[in-house]
Formats: sequence, structure tokens, C-alpha cells
Amino acid sequence: MTTGWGFPDFDDHEGVHLFTDPASGLRAVIAIHSTKLGPAAGGVRFWHYADSDRAITDALRLSRGMSFKNAMADLPMGGGKGVVLAAKPGDTISLAQLEAFGGVVDSLGGRYVTAEDVGMSEASMKTIATKTKHVSGLPVAAGSAGGDPGPYTAMGVYLGVKAAAQRGLGATDMKGVRVAIQGVGSVGGGLARLLAKDGAVLTLADVNADRAKALAEQLGAQTVAADEILGVEADIVSPNALGAILTPASIAALRTTIVAGGANNQLETKAEGAALQARGILYAPDYVINAGGIINVALEYLGHGDQAEVEARIARIPDRLVQVWDEADRTGAPISDVADTIAKRLIGRA
Repeated sequence: MTTGWGFPDFDDHEGVHLFTDPASGLRAVIAIHSTKLGPAAGGVRFWHYADSDRAITDALRLSRGMSFKNAMADLPMGGGKGVVLAAKPGDTISLAQLEAFGGVVDSLGGRYVTAEDVGMSEASMKTIATKTKHVSGLPVAAGSAGGDPGPYTAMGVYLGVKAAAQRGLGATDMKGVRVAIQGVGSVGGGLARLLAKDGAVLTLADVNADRAKALAEQLGAQTVAADEILGVEADIVSPNALGAILTPASIAALRTTIVAGGANNQLETKAEGAALQARGILYAPDYVINAGGIINVALEYLGHGDQAEVEARIARIPDRLVQVWDEADRTGAPISDVADTIAKRLIGRA
């Protein structure tokens, strides 16, 4: 890895673009990691960061993850990510900022294709689309590829969780399997509903405690505080909030056999993959298991296939996980390292 420019997560990115628009107050980062397989695809998030360096680091990490995610999902897309900086926690993005962001996406001439991420919505994408055609995740007709990526991400994570349960627990179904879910927004909430139908025993947590409590009441689940969920005794811990939550301390506190969830960049550093291996915990690499959303919006943007094609591709996520797990078993390398190696081969960076 090249660590130029003072950012350890700089990984020979093809471009890191910083934008300001004084009229709207927009401050944004667009990081393009690779266009080897096609235009750099990845959502844009609206988030408050303690400082601009952390925003840039997030964009660097997320764009690299998108390169790997798109490659592992067999999509003809590279990896990129957009970050729009919120002035303070709890802010919502303005119409003027969305329009300005659409303009900066357009200025990149199609090298970056944006879509919905944290703090954004389908309506946000519609506004961005008034300024650029390089956007996906727009409302579509029933049966078409596209629209809100959240439910598709949740479906892929659900299939991956079931594959992990079979691999790590020998479970042929999810009835009675204890799953602790961190984050019950679009992805984590969708996952919880699917697992509840299968009879899984759920413990839920979210920074919005009321949201977790309401969903738990619907599903007959339990709740714990957001800062306690990773230490819950469970068969599977499923992170579905923000990243970098698998740290030396949190891994030491895990009481689980499997970690499988939809959050991006779950490992704080590369070393945490080895720490999971040392504890004998089966890990589902995040950019493999959570590819359902990008499969949906990528096929929308490319004009390839329909909802049935999206679902067929998402159904192959467990196969890719099994490939990674099998290679890790053969080589003895940490699962996360093996996934990175396979992805790098696919984008020509082995």
C-alpha cells in the first residue's frame, strides 16, 4: 500500500477530489480508487466528522472497499465514494447542497457514479440527477432494477448470514440461532425482519434506542444499549451501523462464533482480521456480504437486466463467501486478507 500524502489509507487511489461551494455551503470529498473494471461506483454519505482529515480518510477507505465490492460481485464497475460534510451532528442536507454535489459529480465526466448512502434518500438522488446523469438509485417502475438499495443490501446480508450459520454452526436453518444486530436502519432492520420470520432469536441495538425498541416489540426481540451489543452472548454478531467497530478491545469482548453484517469497513485496521482468526471467529468480509445494494443500482445505471436479474446476482453472494472461506482454510491466512487478495487479483493489483 502506498501511504502518500500523510493518509495511511491512501492506496494508490486514482484521484481524491475536494470540493467547496460557498453559495450552498457544500464541502465534499470524492475518492476514486480504481476504474480498472469500469466507472468508479459508490454512494455518497452526508455525515458530521470531527475534522476534514477524518472525512478524507473515510472516503479513502470506503472507495477502496467499493473497488473490492464491485469486483467480488462481478460488476463491470470500479470503486469510488462521495462524502458530504455536515456542519454539525443531526444536520440534514439542503436542496442547494444536493444540486451543488450533482454539479461536482458531473464535473468528473462519468469517472464517478454516485448513489444513496447514509444521510441520503431516493429523493436526494432525484435532486442530484437534475445536475448529472451519473447517478443511480432513482425511483423505478415495479420489476425494474434500481431504486432504494437498502432492501437489496439487507437481502444479501441475510443470505450471507445464513451461509455463515451453516459454515460456522452447522445450522441448516435459522430457527433458534441467536443473532445480535447492531444498527436497525434500512439494512439492519430489514435483516432483523427476515431473520425473525425464520425463527432466529434476536437482540437489537441502535443509537436511536426508540427505533430499536419499536422494532423489537414488532418482532418479539430483546434490546440492549448500543454500546453493549458487540459483547452480547450470541451465535452471530451482525454489525450494520458505521465502520471501524472491530477493534482490539471489541474483538476481545466478543462472545460469538461468527461476525457477519452489512456495515462497511468493520475492521479498524488490517490487523483486526488476524485477531478474529486468533479467536477462532468466522468472519464474513463486509464488502462481499453487503454487495446487494450496489448490484441493484449498478444494473440500473448500466441498463442491464431487471429485478429478477438483481435477485439472481444477490443469490450468488454466499458462493463468493464460500470461495473466500475455502481459500482461507487452505492457506491458513486470515479471512479478511484472503478476500483482499482475491479482490486485488480481480482489479489487477495483486
